[in-house]
Amino acid sequence: MLAVLGFGTLGVFMALVMRRYATAFVAIMATPVFFGVAAGFGGDLDEMMLNGLEIVAPTAILLLFAVLYFGVMMDARLFDPISRMIIRVSKGDPVRICVGTAVLALLVALDGDGTTSYMIICSAFLPIYRRLGINPLVIATIATMALGTISGTTPWGGAATRGISVLHLDSTDYFVHMIGPMVLTSLTIVAIAWMLGRDQRKRIDRSVIDEFAAEIAAQDRGDADRTWRTWFNAGLTVLLLVLLVAGVAEPVNLFMLAFVIALLVNHPRLADQGEVIKKHAGNAVPVVMLVLGAGIFTGIMTDTGMTEAMADALLAVVPDSLGNLIPLFTAVIGLPLSFFMSNDAYFFGVLPVLAESAGHYGIAPVEIARAGAIGQMMHSIGPASAPLWVLLGLIKRDLGDFQRFAVLWVLLASLAYIAFAVLTGAISVA
Repeated sequence: MLAVLGFGTLGVFMALVMRRYATAFVAIMATPVFFGVAAGFGGDLDEMMLNGLEIVAPTAILLLFAVLYFGVMMDARLFDPISRMIIRVSKGDPVRICVGTAVLALLVALDGDGTTSYMIICSAFLPIYRRLGINPLVIATIATMALGTISGTTPWGGAATRGISVLHLDSTDYFVHMIGPMVLTSLTIVAIAWMLGRDQRKRIDRSVIDEFAAEIAAQDRGDADRTWRTWFNAGLTVLLLVLLVAGVAEPVNLFMLAFVIALLVNHPRLADQGEVIKKHAGNAVPVVMLVLGAGIFTGIMTDTGMTEAMADALLAVVPDSLGNLIPLFTAVIGLPLSFFMSNDAYFFGVLPVLAESAGHYGIAPVEIARAGAIGQMMHSIGPASAPLWVLLGLIKRDLGDFQRFAVLWVLLASLAYIAFAVLTGAISVA
């Protein structure tokens, strides 16, 4: 009966979210409470909800200050010098421009916000693409792959944050083992950008490229606006990432301190600091609410025994000889599921069941979280990705044209990500 109620909870939650009958926050709160009462646990729900909130609270705080920190960095135009340098180095060559697009896209994806990343990339490169006649679907393909890889993998990105919170994981333990596959996949994206650039260069008249190269050479280098704050912000960001990888302190503490330092340096006036927080809180609060909602969801599902009952039901049809392949299965099946489903439905609904099933074979939940995050490139080109609609508006193309152009490249990069995760041991197959 608990298994039936558990699957009913997931089914209703996914239906409410995917058919837009309710917001993700409302659905993730209401469905477990309703089914928890139906299962006869109404008197215990208060304690169950608090147990879940206590577990996800550090992750919620980490996400809040990570979004605020990178928001300050974006306001400070930290990546503008990189953008200008890439344009100068390209010398008008479409191949170099596409590779530069990939490099910048991978960097700005650290922000974790898809809409912000797409706007920065298109602001920097879309005029150049139009000037040379490069297909704007190229910039969209590169941008979505970069966002799916970086934002989908980092602990402060929306997807990974959901997985970490719903499975009650340590963010450092999750992330350190994903750095290798993430870097290798990033190099793969750069290689794909190079191939796309070669295809575009064949289409463009050489005289157009030479004319644009001359325009770049004549432009002012624009170094005058590179103040000491630019160098300070760059050094602070590099130091923050090094400390995160080294694990010298809890990520939440590092991001809180880094945000305070960045705020004091970039906005020393008290009134400005308040405005900056208000400006970027709008990006952080909705996702933080979802993380807290996920804590309540998993607290009820776990403490009532529904998750374990569902896992037992699934295990009954899985041969014991294939149990060790559950992480790989999660990564592979996550590609189509992530494409069609919202992140809320996938990470809050599907991933906990897979993690519970994997636990019966001695597989740590962190491996399931890593495997689940790999599908984010496919999610980034799917209809459930809200930032994608912003990107399509920027390049003025429809979804069908974009998906036909991008799907094979994104699938190639996603399969490479799975292979790198297996080779580096981020997910196990034995």
